[in-house]
Amino acid sequence: MTGTAHPVRGWVPPLSGTELVTVLDRLRGWCPFDGGALLDDVAAVLDDVPPPEEDSAQLAERLSGHLARLVTIAVASEAERDPTVEQLVVRARTLHADPLPCGRQEAVAHLRRLGWTANELHDRLTVIRCLREAA
Repeated sequence: MTGTAHPVRGWVPPLSGTELVTVLDRLRGWCPFDGGALLDDVAAVLDDVPPPEEDSAQLAERLSGHLARLVTIAVASEAERDPTVEQLVVRARTLHADPLPCGRQEAVAHLRRLGWTANELHDRLTVIRCLREAA
């Protein structure tokens, strides 16, 4: 039995060298979501005793980072179709954009808003199974 030869096209990589470098850089910079760290930071700002003033800026930065990750998870998983998640994402984006106020009471209030929003968004994403429950 004789067959007709069909030309085989050469393999073409799905990404260019530059695109592969970009993917590699992103993988190297990737930090997995740490629900335990989020809960520790939330507990620190929602405790009856406010965090020390010298820790405020660092806590605000970490909580803003947690909110950014949670929003990314919500958007990527299309969880923002859920009305509660949608409201929390809007609130998280607003808080993330707000700088830490200068006054002590205003700073503590801002930290607590960050903490509550992060906690509520984390809880809602857990309920709708976009995240595992953090212990």
